[in-house]
Amino acid sequence: MSKAIVTPLTQALAEGKLTREELKRFMQRSNGPGLRRLALWILLLAFTTTLITLSWNSWLLWPAMFLQGVVLVHHFSLQHECVHYTVFRTRWLNDLVGQICGLIIILPHRFFRYEHCDHHTYTQLTGEDPELIPLPKTLGQYFLYLSALPYWRGKFTEVFRHARGNLSEVELRFIPKVEHKAVFWDARRMLALYGAVFLAMALTGWWGLIWYWIIPLFLGEPVMRFVRMTEHVGRPTVAQMSENTRTNLVSSPMAFLCWNMNYHAEHHYVASVPFHALPRLHEKLKDHIFVEKGGYLAAHRDILRQILRRNPGQKAEV
Repeated sequence: MSKAIVTPLTQALAEGKLTREELKRFMQRSNGPGLRRLALWILLLAFTTTLITLSWNSWLLWPAMFLQGVVLVHHFSLQHECVHYTVFRTRWLNDLVGQICGLIIILPHRFFRYEHCDHHTYTQLTGEDPELIPLPKTLGQYFLYLSALPYWRGKFTEVFRHARGNLSEVELRFIPKVEHKAVFWDARRMLALYGAVFLAMALTGWWGLIWYWIIPLFLGEPVMRFVRMTEHVGRPTVAQMSENTRTNLVSSPMAFLCWNMNYHAEHHYVASVPFHALPRLHEKLKDHIFVEKGGYLAAHRDILRQILRRNPGQKAEV
């Protein structure tokens, strides 16, 4: 049995970094900011989709598909916020948008919600955090993770396992028994929908979604792996929120793409704070949490230094 977990909210209050009145203001939810951001998001998708169309008979098709993929994989960030019901005040809008995001990136929404709940409860605790990404032991493991090959292998195994009506021992721990069948049927419906899409493309002879969706998704996933590593990898495997999570200061375009999830330590402190309020929460907590001022690249330099200290014989420029 693990030690009792101190929740981020009680931890923040106990340390005097926030008052209950301030928390109440930070946690106020509204449909407006989410709808405005979503409208811009759709325009961005329309732009990258147009780039693919315009570059169809050119070598520029591959860079265009990569850009499309970078946007597509960041539906994870939007889905993540929907899991917390913080994108919109209206609950069903979070569910609807989260389900759509899950279909785009092959991540069943209900399953992700339960898995992510345990991640917040047991952040960075080895053997208990189901989303924990261990610090790679070698440079080979580091680059293998960034390739996204282990991610896709695990994701397809997971979805097909659920469709067969099976859960792993870890999944049995965080998915309530009453939801087992629902998780199974979510996976089956997802696979059935994908099958219908491919059947429709075969019948019509139009295979455009391969170029607008499938290939870009696989091209872009290494970028998401690069981003996800910066959140916790290389931080201490302890329950203390000020130690186990990084906040990364990034450019405005990157913050837009990740729905402000670069403010990750703030998010873990108070997960019910909407994405649009995280920059303000950062101003309250920035002197208490771990802040990587150099952003994602600096976080990876730190990760690489730790790997090389484990393996002094390996060479790399960091």
